[in-house]
Formats: sequence, structure tokens, C-alpha cells
Amino acid sequence: MADTADTRTPAQIEADIRRRRETLAETLDEIGVRVHPKTIVGDAKAKVASNIDHTLGRAYVEVNRAVTDVRARFVDEEGAPRLERVVPVALVVVGVVGLLAVSMRRRKG
Repeated sequence: MADTADTRTPAQIEADIRRRRETLAETLDEIGVRVHPKTIVGDAKAKVASNIDHTLGRAYVEVNRAVTDVRARFVDEEGAPRLERVVPVALVVVGVVGLLAVSMRRRKG
């Protein structure tokens, strides 16, 4: 059977108790900070802000990709407009605006 007798001196035992008390006090302080309402609210705000930043970043990337894709369809590599694509779209826009104008006049008159 193993010897379970403590071979530490009373001073060593007291020092060990003091260290354990300090560690326990630090742990309790940390728990107190973590469960404090201001800490919980602050953590929640930080998490929401992070999620919003992430979502806005993804949205920006997607919008930028869409704009780049549309631009590539209507402008060549040198920056000149591709008339074979711009003119039909412009005609459709003018037609829609004209129809809206005629429709508005009919409603007023």
C-alpha cells in the first residue's frame, strides 16, 4: 500500500493554500465579469455588429460582381460602349418611359 502521508512543511502547505485562494479569487472575479449584464450585452452587441459587417461585406462583393458583369456586357475592354448592346437597351428604356408618359396623360385627362 502506498504511503499517503503529506511530506510538505507547514509553510509549504500555507503557501499552497494561499496560491489556491488567489487562483479561486481570480476565477470568481472572471466569472463575475462574464455573467455581468453589461458584459453579456456588450458581447451580444459585438456579435451582432460582426454579423452585420460580414453580411454587408458579402452584399458589397455580390453587388460589385453584378455591376462588373453588367458593365462587361455593355463596355468593351478599352472602355468603349458596345453599341450593338447599348442601342437596343436604350430603345427599350425610351419605349417604356414613353408608355408611362402616355399612360399618365390618359389618367389625368
